[in-house]
Amino acid sequence: MNGVTPIPRSQRTLNGFDFFLLWAGAAVSLAEIWAGGILVPMGYITGLIVILLGHIIGNTPMALGGIIGSKWGIPTMVSTRPAFGVRGSYIPAILNIFQLIGWTAVMVWIGGQTAATFTQESSIFTPRFWILFLGVVTTLWAVVGHRFWKWLHRIAVTALVILCIVMTYVVFKEYGISQLLKVRSTGDLPFMVGLDYVIIMPISWLALVCDYSRYAKNDSSSFWGTWVGYFIISSWMYFIGLSAALATKSPTPESMVLEVMVSFGLMVPAMIIVLFSTFTTTFLDIYSTSVSALNIYPKLGEKKGVIIGGALGTIVALIFAGYPGTYVHFLEIIGFIFCPLFGIVLADYFFTKRRTLLTDDLFTRGTYWYTKGIHWTAFGCLVVGSLVFWLGRYLQIGGAIPSFLVAALIYLIVTQGFRRKGPSLKTEV
Repeated sequence: MNGVTPIPRSQRTLNGFDFFLLWAGAAVSLAEIWAGGILVPMGYITGLIVILLGHIIGNTPMALGGIIGSKWGIPTMVSTRPAFGVRGSYIPAILNIFQLIGWTAVMVWIGGQTAATFTQESSIFTPRFWILFLGVVTTLWAVVGHRFWKWLHRIAVTALVILCIVMTYVVFKEYGISQLLKVRSTGDLPFMVGLDYVIIMPISWLALVCDYSRYAKNDSSSFWGTWVGYFIISSWMYFIGLSAALATKSPTPESMVLEVMVSFGLMVPAMIIVLFSTFTTTFLDIYSTSVSALNIYPKLGEKKGVIIGGALGTIVALIFAGYPGTYVHFLEIIGFIFCPLFGIVLADYFFTKRRTLLTDDLFTRGTYWYTKGIHWTAFGCLVVGSLVFWLGRYLQIGGAIPSFLVAALIYLIVTQGFRRKGPSLKTEV
């Protein structure tokens, strides 16, 4: 375990296929099927357009953010230090910890509730049992470390993709596609607002993408493995969720999909999807909770942080009053915070800093110390960007794209005078 210090090149062992499987595993998620159901008011054709366009837009900054990790060997919250300051990065880290504990709770809760539908006649295998089981196993998955993830994912994700093909076949055999194609938009969900619900999902992963890309052999394998893996599978899950929700009129399409599989005699494959999709997605949240905490308090230790993060997420899941409205608001909060925040981080790295970093200064009172460790200019731009997000939502013109672009543009305008001219740089490790 390396904490938050740069990973040496000799320890970077993940290739493009590994990243494809890693992010495909993240995308095979009951929560993403559920999210697809949010788009029901848009109708089928418009919903499919939004799914594809939203993933193209959202995946690109996610994969670009991963380049910072693959080039310099640093986790995501450390990558925020050049823009927000060494101490200023504590604020994104704290916000990310809350996000990741929330995602862990959502994932474990959905998995536990769904698994319990297969064992509802048992007094032992209740939702609480399955929530605890999923929380413990997923935490252990996160504890084993990146050397084991590539092999776990090669087995688990391959099996999940095969089962998802079966799941898709069953859904369309049961409901057909001709009637779905006739479903038109009700006008209750504007195009740009619906687009937000797709874009925000990969943006939420942007807050932890470098935690894994720092183990990449090179930048291109990290970028394309991440982009393609998440784009294909996440779009697929949204597609299944939208299709099932339109066909059944259910606010919980993920449950309806699995119930259909059971009706076809596929209870065991359905149960495998529930369990392994929770493992391959949620371990990322639990592990990155620890990494974000280490950005603030390095002495915590990764394994201890993983265990604490997994325990907190599981406890929240046990008391979580899950319903679609809660999920929608959770996505909106993520967009409010992280769309403008990473607009600033990417603008700073690719334009203001010109893709260069002083790696020693990331951990000392050097270039990125600013005013007592905080770059207040970046926080001012973050506030403006967040306000733009809510204004866009209020006006129903969407918040994700405007907040990202406005925060980035203002930051670039303000920081042009602080751009370093030909600094003495340390090469990546």
